[in-house]
Amino acid sequence: MSIFTGAGVALITPMHEDGSINYDEMERIVNDQITNGTDAIIVCGTTGEASTMTHEEHIETIRACVEMTKKRVPVIAGSGSNCTSTAVYLSKEAQKAGADGLLLVSPYYNKATQNGLKQHFTEVAKNVDIPIILYNIQGRTGVNILPKTIADLVKEVDNIVGVKEASGDLSQIATLLSMSQGDIDVYSGNDDQIVPIVALGGKGVISVLSHVAPKDTHDIVAKLMAGDVKGSSELQLKYIPLIKALFSEVNPIPVKAAMNMMGYQAGPLRMPLTEMEEANKKVLRQAMIDAGIKVTA
Repeated sequence: MSIFTGAGVALITPMHEDGSINYDEMERIVNDQITNGTDAIIVCGTTGEASTMTHEEHIETIRACVEMTKKRVPVIAGSGSNCTSTAVYLSKEAQKAGADGLLLVSPYYNKATQNGLKQHFTEVAKNVDIPIILYNIQGRTGVNILPKTIADLVKEVDNIVGVKEASGDLSQIATLLSMSQGDIDVYSGNDDQIVPIVALGGKGVISVLSHVAPKDTHDIVAKLMAGDVKGSSELQLKYIPLIKALFSEVNPIPVKAAMNMMGYQAGPLRMPLTEMEEANKKVLRQAMIDAGIKVTA
């Protein structure tokens, strides 16, 4: 069974000006997302700046998100690491905190072999009892999880059930879906590829766009699954300029800027991420306005 179908938001972690986590604003964002149709909350992922959290902050943020969500939608916790023992530890703690599933990025920097990836993910999976979505994003990790590796893991490991595919390679994703014969939940990791991936048999998207357009991001998936290809495609194409602006600098720099423009207290970023350049921020603001999103700051 899928952890979720539709649009899950890859949640930002709002910060106070001193860099500490703003849990009150996080609860406001979670509630607004759920009210506007978001189907799952993905906490402590790339967009959530988990890589600059201490382990204690990481676990507490997962716990807080579970409490805020109150079982209204699934909470999927990022618990990956380039160190297998650390990924095991964070995954076990995420399960204890009440997460409904895990998002495991491939080990970064180490550049493991495909066999190493299989052993890493298998080791983490055997230490927890909740479903796992793998996260394939070679641009950040330096390694591509090949379709056969993913298909084998889904077949051999009961609680590895899906993948967030951010390779951007539609041919690779089609190959994966063909190899797995429908036994894998594939989520688009790129907001500009929701329609083609869902059309191939994907379950939805783990989205940055959902922060600023939660209902429409949900509807891109829902309309397509209901057979409204035209309506879904129109929404996808409407948001292409905004999606481009949201990735004009490394994620989550632009989306935190966008949230601040919308009146949320997203706050600053933790270094080495820095504030968005003014020229890019101007383009982002205009793209938001053109998409009908209210900008208040």
